[in-house]
Amino acid sequence: MSLEVSHKITIEKTKNSKISQVDFNNLPFGQVYTDHMLVCDYENGQWSSPKIVPYQNISLDPSAKIFHYGQSIFEGMKAYKDEHDAIWLFRPIDNQKRFNISAKRLAMPELPEAYFIEGLEALLLLEKDWIPTTKDSSLYIRPFMFASGNGFHASPSDKYTFIIACSPSGPYFGGKLKVLIEQQYSRSANGGVGFAKAGGNYAGQFYPTNLAIQKGYQQVIWTDDTTHENIEEAGAMNIFIRINDTLVTAPTSDRILDGITRKSIVELAKDQGISVEVRTISVHEVIEASENGSLKEMFGAGTAAVISPIAGFGYKDKDFSLPELEDTYAAALKKQITDIQYNRSDDKFGWRHAVK
Repeated sequence: MSLEVSHKITIEKTKNSKISQVDFNNLPFGQVYTDHMLVCDYENGQWSSPKIVPYQNISLDPSAKIFHYGQSIFEGMKAYKDEHDAIWLFRPIDNQKRFNISAKRLAMPELPEAYFIEGLEALLLLEKDWIPTTKDSSLYIRPFMFASGNGFHASPSDKYTFIIACSPSGPYFGGKLKVLIEQQYSRSANGGVGFAKAGGNYAGQFYPTNLAIQKGYQQVIWTDDTTHENIEEAGAMNIFIRINDTLVTAPTSDRILDGITRKSIVELAKDQGISVEVRTISVHEVIEASENGSLKEMFGAGTAAVISPIAGFGYKDKDFSLPELEDTYAAALKKQITDIQYNRSDDKFGWRHAVK
């Protein structure tokens, strides 16, 4: 598609590109930002036309409701380049739909699909030179919306701002993770907002994660909010557990994010003939499997890291190690997903989305 989309986007190009200052062979994750961003405001019951402007600071009144009542949601996506310099997205419609699910839960206005998808495509075409091609790198995309209306009254905002910003990034994690099974704090609760990508969900994770880091772990495995007996997520990722040759993951709920990478892994594994069970899995079952040798793998799954293998976990002052296998489900599934994302293999599922 051209830059003339169905909802006309005004484009203001930067006068001073930063791209020459970037070392694309040594990219941190999410700390370098492209030249432009897409901005769109909601006011008086309707969305304004999207516009692309130079990447810049945001000016808000101190009474802006985002600071006081936390109406903020986001998505995490990536853009990829193949060897022919073509640009690809992975399941973007799923991100758009989940964005609006989050918006509805936080009493925020839903965003039209054209604004999200066509606006993103216009931004990527403008920023195509920012999409890295070094191994395991991609252009991380952060669509987000926040309450930009003013007032101290505890009520939904009357104005919202939607932005898409991009960051050329390398791998999210390096190496395998050591995690702690959480027995006191909860990520979310029944009837809450755990299924939404709300900023507050992640803010609430930082303190217990810091406590785990102080004990020598990198992340927390979240358990259910009432008994702390059932495994739900790993850090900001969905979690998969392999017992013998069966891959187990928790079902989505009010508490668990409907991860796009999670859904893709379930479909890919089933397609490869791997036994997959979407069910409740208890901490006791995982401990027992570790002790009898049937626990083969654990890994987190999410957009940023794709798949992050877990080397070991802690529970009640005891550490458990995962076996070191030559052929793992984690490695095989990660390769299949990334081969689709980077257009290195066929996409029989129709997940790959061309930007043109």
